Amino acid sequence: MPNRLANETSPYLLQHADNPVDWWPWSPEAFAEARERGVPVLLSVGYSSCHWCHVLAIESFQDELTAAYMNEHFVNIKVDREERPDVDAVYMEAVQAATGQGGWPMTVFLTADAEPFYFGTYFPPEPRHGMPSFMQVLEGVRAAWVGRPEEVAEVAQKIVRDLAGRQLDYGKAGTPGAEELAQALLGLTREYDAVRGGFGGAPKFPPSMVLEFLLRHHARTGSEGALQMAADTCEAMARGGIYDQLGGGFARYSVDREWVVPHFEKMLYDNALLCRVYAHLWRATGSELARRVALETADFMVRELRTAQGGFASALDADSEDPLTGEHVEGAYYAWTPDRLREVLGEDDGVLAAGYFGVTEEGTFEHGASVLQLPQDGPAVDAERIAGIRERLLAARAERPAPGRDDKVVAAWNGLAIAALAECGAYFDRPDLVERATEAADLLVRVHFDAAAGRAPRLARTSKDGHVGANAGVLEDYGDVAEGFLALAAVTGEGVWLEFAGFLLDLVLDRFTAEDGSLYDTAHDAEKLIRRPQDPTDTAAPSGWTAAAGALLSYAAHTGSEAHRTAAERALGVVQALGPRVPRFIGHGLSVAEALLDGPREVAVVGHPEDPARTALHRAALLGTAPGAVVAVGLPQPAEGGEGEFPLLAERTLVHDLAAAYVCRHFVCARPTTDPVELAEQLGAVRP
Repeated sequence: MPNRLANETSPYLLQHADNPVDWWPWSPEAFAEARERGVPVLLSVGYSSCHWCHVLAIESFQDELTAAYMNEHFVNIKVDREERPDVDAVYMEAVQAATGQGGWPMTVFLTADAEPFYFGTYFPPEPRHGMPSFMQVLEGVRAAWVGRPEEVAEVAQKIVRDLAGRQLDYGKAGTPGAEELAQALLGLTREYDAVRGGFGGAPKFPPSMVLEFLLRHHARTGSEGALQMAADTCEAMARGGIYDQLGGGFARYSVDREWVVPHFEKMLYDNALLCRVYAHLWRATGSELARRVALETADFMVRELRTAQGGFASALDADSEDPLTGEHVEGAYYAWTPDRLREVLGEDDGVLAAGYFGVTEEGTFEHGASVLQLPQDGPAVDAERIAGIRERLLAARAERPAPGRDDKVVAAWNGLAIAALAECGAYFDRPDLVERATEAADLLVRVHFDAAAGRAPRLARTSKDGHVGANAGVLEDYGDVAEGFLALAAVTGEGVWLEFAGFLLDLVLDRFTAEDGSLYDTAHDAEKLIRRPQDPTDTAAPSGWTAAAGALLSYAAHTGSEAHRTAAERALGVVQALGPRVPRFIGHGLSVAEALLDGPREVAVVGHPEDPARTALHRAALLGTAPGAVVAVGLPQPAEGGEGEFPLLAERTLVHDLAAAYVCRHFVCARPTTDPVELAEQLGAVRP
């Protein structure tokens, strides 16, 4: 049977289209084939920028003997976890329950009914470090399937029963209050790395959602400890090797506790989330470092991830070709030696750059190379000279073979990018960034919104080259895209984005919500898997559950919709249950809970678009630090052309013929103001 991946749109699947393995995409036909042949299914899950996925492919999937054994004894299915997060989530839960750990590549053996019975991640080509070889695993599974079929069936059925028994029951929990959020902060304090910033040990991941919670908690309570943890972590990451000191943008994680050596892949979701965090840190403190990193990260996304259609690609690979050896190795694009610095910059600037960026003769990475950092004790130098050095190093790096790019546009991650770019553009007077956010939003509407006749409308998960993918959006797509549209509406004053957000959130209420108020990751009419995925905890991005809760809460504040407010409050019951216990893993839910406790505040700014006074009030509103505050800006109402775009603007008029702002909270409104300073005070802003 032939390899069937050549016509797929996923870059990850296309990377395997030339394997001698007879891969199938995830499809009913693949399981029908397994049933007809009486063989098990080998499910392999990964993604295009995954280093060990590439290693497994080179070692085993490109090996003719291994492929021949796989083809004879298995039906082999390849899944891009970024295209099918539902499939990934269901089987990753099984892997973690059985082994206590998980990761990618994920290797799962299934019956023809898609029931799992054996699991693993990466397997080497030869036995190594206590791990069996991939061929030993294949032979062992084959032997069990043929020799002990009743045992295999019993194991598979037990796993499915156990997964069904793990159903969440948080619908009866109440909304989180100040006490639960204080307990969450205390729990984070216990796990905080006071020396290096961040939480836990190696590997250390950027805690984006937790940082957002800390900033919101500080804004609501004045907690200096929360602000200090956020600020110190942001500075440590920005000075470390996890941050690209030349081109901007963050790598996936640090392999050490000190943020020195990254796992070099760059993901859209990390950079969108961190761009917004640093912008919010600047908003709270005025930190110049936060401003620089927010803008550099925004510029990185636009420069290196933006697609020809106006969306944003998923990721850049960790690996690239080493220009000296011709081999594909991790970090080749980013690492430097003192000799290479001197070669590019000359003796004096090369020595200066080595000291400034922490490049040593011993190296901080592999083979004597170093990842660029900004050590605290680096030499004090002329900023103009360093800027010139950066430009020359960036130009020299651009001549190296670049990492591959996964051009797949994922709806959820583009929603995160839209929010970050819109806010950065507004904060830092960069209208070009707002334009890029608007173009990405336009792409999602044009390509990802599907309202075909004869079926319920939906949001597609992915597109590539302007062509929509076949996979339906999951809850995180609806929640994150709605959040992006709401942020764009606040910045641009274009009510159409509020309308689109409402369309998505109505679908959340209709298709993703359980009777008890909890949320499922897939729609009621989605493909039926062995278990309907439902996970309120964050991964590298906000959980769909709490992302949707946040967007529902903001939309309710904009519109006064009781249905959306109630749905948000019911969904947040999970935060009351988990926030005090595992705060690191429900940071986004904690952030939304901060907004709920604060109101959130509703801000209406009215005036004429060409009036500088309206512009000043609008800016003050956007810079307010009140958690989750929603902002509407437009013409005074009733007024020609402005009626109905934003419900918050209804009956809002000029004050003494001057542009004015109205702030309401918990059904109580403050006195309207024409003064940006007074508005800033009403919104808890540090900076006007």
